[in-house]
Amino acid sequence: MTQDLTRLDALLRRRHSCRAFRPDQLPRDVIERIVETAGRAPSWCNSQPWHLTITSGAETERLRTALMQQAKAGAPRPDVPFPIRYRGVYLDRRRDCGWSLYKAVGVERGDRAGSARQMAENFALFGAPHCAILSSPADLGPYGVLDCGGFITAFTLAAEALGVASIPQAAVAGFSPFLHGHFDIPDDRQILCGIAFGLSDTAHPANSFRTGRAPIDQIVDWRE
Repeated sequence: MTQDLTRLDALLRRRHSCRAFRPDQLPRDVIERIVETAGRAPSWCNSQPWHLTITSGAETERLRTALMQQAKAGAPRPDVPFPIRYRGVYLDRRRDCGWSLYKAVGVERGDRAGSARQMAENFALFGAPHCAILSSPADLGPYGVLDCGGFITAFTLAAEALGVASIPQAAVAGFSPFLHGHFDIPDDRQILCGIAFGLSDTAHPANSFRTGRAPIDQIVDWRE
């Protein structure tokens, strides 16, 4: 049991949000293994609300091109509202992540053009060869979304276990109306995120930093 926890902890520590990918396509059986493993995630009444639309090859390129055009043309309209605001420690963590990325890629404070270029990489899927669009039935509401959060974690860990890098992307879901039409995803499903995945470009500076994690005393109130 201790060995299992050690292996899980190692996967969690090794996994990171990859922001630069190699163009190599993954074999279908590798993607299927990731999805099948992620599908073991728990869900309310075993409802398994997650559904993926996965792109490869020319379909990824078509999505990438269209997303970049959408990002230039209009403001986000996500199915699930983005956070109203970040405050306190949550704002601190968000800023720390953002400035760590900008430092890694050479964007200085106040360089709005540089930060905009880096932001645009979201819609280029960071060069990933594959993207999974994740949706959940609207009727299941917040609990379907909650269950899909567990699926996302399982997906990224299963990918990491096979040497596949990934990054869940809320920015992609910001253009949900476009995605519904582009992939014929029914309106009774909420688009939650995209997951770009493939082999990491380990030499790219965007992949050179890692985010920290809060100590246990910041996330637990003990009652004994």
